[in-house]
Amino acid sequence: MDGIHDLGGMDGLGRIPREADEPVFHGEWERGVFALSEATGWPVPMTIDAFRQEVERMPPADYLAAPYYARWLFALESLLERAGAVTAVEIEARVAGGSAQPPAAAHPSVCRPEQAMKQIAEGGRYPRKTAEVPQRFHPGDAVVARNIHPPHHTRLPRYARGRRGEIVGDHGIFVFPDSNAQGSGERPQHLYAVRFAARELWGPEAAESDSLFLDLFEDYLEPATP
Repeated sequence: MDGIHDLGGMDGLGRIPREADEPVFHGEWERGVFALSEATGWPVPMTIDAFRQEVERMPPADYLAAPYYARWLFALESLLERAGAVTAVEIEARVAGGSAQPPAAAHPSVCRPEQAMKQIAEGGRYPRKTAEVPQRFHPGDAVVARNIHPPHHTRLPRYARGRRGEIVGDHGIFVFPDSNAQGSGERPQHLYAVRFAARELWGPEAAESDSLFLDLFEDYLEPATP
């Protein structure tokens, strides 16, 4: 979807602050949100792509003002509420300092701490090495990123859409995030490394020697015309 989260190539946002010796978490609440994200997959079966899509649905002004893990919390509350695992009233009561006890009609699927720890240790795995998917593009092929504007999650940044690039490598076969976010199937396909000249993306003021490399799924690409 075209939203405020897609900031690549945009001006006026200032320098990205870099914190020396930055800790993994800046507060215990961030650690709690991370743990909650690992536990949510039991009462609310979801994929990382569906989770990212939910983050992208955050109102633009709230998104820009929120720290990283506050965006995660927004997505988790939304997913849990939609699945019926918790209600907005229960969330508000907890925020206001109400009872931390679970509701009387607890959701039937509960994550135990050892399950969450196993999930954190193993991480997510989205390659599909056994899928038999033909390779459409090869190194050296000229391609154009499709000029699409889907109303859902996509990993194709706006600044690359409609731009010409060159295939420089094939990472293998992975789950397609656009369909996976919708729950409409994994649609495994090749993921390519694509080189774009900086001037192709940002015009003649960019350095002639500069290039940008993007990892793009096959469905994002079309053969370039001569």
